[in-house]
Amino acid sequence: MRKLLAILVCRFIKLIGGFVGKGTSLPGKFALKICPDILHRIKMPEMIVAVTGSNGKTSTVEMIAAVLQASGKTVAYNAEGSNQIEGVTTMILNSCTLSGKMKQDVLLIESDERYTKFTFRWFHPTHYVITNLYRDQLTRNGHPEWVFDAIRQSVFDDTTLILNADDPTVSLFGQGRDNVLWFGLDRCASDTEEFVGVYNDAVYCPVCGKPLHYAFYHYSHIGAYRCNACGFARHATDFAVTEVDLDHSRIVINGKDTVELAFKSIYNIYNILAAYSVCTLLGIPGADVAGRVSNYILKNGRYIEFSLGAHEGTFLISKHENSISYDMSFRYAVSQGKPFSAVIIVDAVSRKYFTSETSWLWDINFDLLNDPLLEKVYLCGKYCNDLAMRFSFTGIPAERIRVFADIDAACAELRETGSEQLYAVTCFSDKEKFMSNVTVK
Repeated sequence: MRKLLAILVCRFIKLIGGFVGKGTSLPGKFALKICPDILHRIKMPEMIVAVTGSNGKTSTVEMIAAVLQASGKTVAYNAEGSNQIEGVTTMILNSCTLSGKMKQDVLLIESDERYTKFTFRWFHPTHYVITNLYRDQLTRNGHPEWVFDAIRQSVFDDTTLILNADDPTVSLFGQGRDNVLWFGLDRCASDTEEFVGVYNDAVYCPVCGKPLHYAFYHYSHIGAYRCNACGFARHATDFAVTEVDLDHSRIVINGKDTVELAFKSIYNIYNILAAYSVCTLLGIPGADVAGRVSNYILKNGRYIEFSLGAHEGTFLISKHENSISYDMSFRYAVSQGKPFSAVIIVDAVSRKYFTSETSWLWDINFDLLNDPLLEKVYLCGKYCNDLAMRFSFTGIPAERIRVFADIDAACAELRETGSEQLYAVTCFSDKEKFMSNVTVK
């Protein structure tokens, strides 16, 4: 009876919550109060795919779902992105029968890295993708090593791991296991031999603590690494991007499957490769996967084209308190090879909790914007002065920097001046404050 009651209550609250925009996690929260082990009582599909990590979860899951559905498979997944145990519970209970049986071919779960140990206490994924581990939301996630320990509690012997071979911390999950498959990028033209960034979380080997050596870096600490002391090194890949041609918006996977890129970013390439790895493991031919993700436009709002006055622009979601996502957005803006201005907004640090903690701004490599193509930087929002202080320690000339506490005022100035390309870089917490001023294409 508790199982049935939990399902009914979850569905009722989901229905009511849908009218007020509160229907993603609250229904699952009530269901778990009624029946704490409800996820153990649900008959799951044979295939259960989970995706976790610091960045790329939502985009990877969306592409996996699109490929599987195009192949004729039925998929239950948290499309709304509510990825903690309450949100996952809401999705599952609204996808099963009243008797608690899921009839879909695949259960696909985006899981918050801190909550994997709670979600997968009751059932185990058959396939588990771990994308990357970065510094992210200090007040929630502490340090990548802390997040690693949290995820490790959700890794079980009966699960096939699909790991990013280019991330040394992620690679630790594969130590001593046979049921692991690896994905990564071969060397490409944009790689560097020296580390580029404000900090480096992979200076030392995660196994023995001795210095870690890199043949090349794709970005941050992601690349080809080796410890000369203990032999820990980047694993040979089962799924690899063997050719990267960002000038022509094209990559080749495993030397044979070509993917056309709608968004020319190394970040996006990793998401595509992770999705390709999962879908081929589930029996979809590689050529079919490549065709489905070619020129794929994400529907999750991470990348939006807009116009503002005479400006054409691109909105790039970059999670607050996550320096790597900001760095990659700046790299993307500069790599397009056109004069541009950047709009950076920090008006609310988080959507879920209050904090005025902005030390994370000092982890972002704002000097990536110090390029002759940069015309202006607009620093906007409640924390514009924190941004301005941080920018005073960059090499970007002060005359290129504009500071606005009022986001609407910054947009008004942009609407009346200039025609260069715009890149708006901020988090979901501040997205609509900018998007309300522009025309979305």
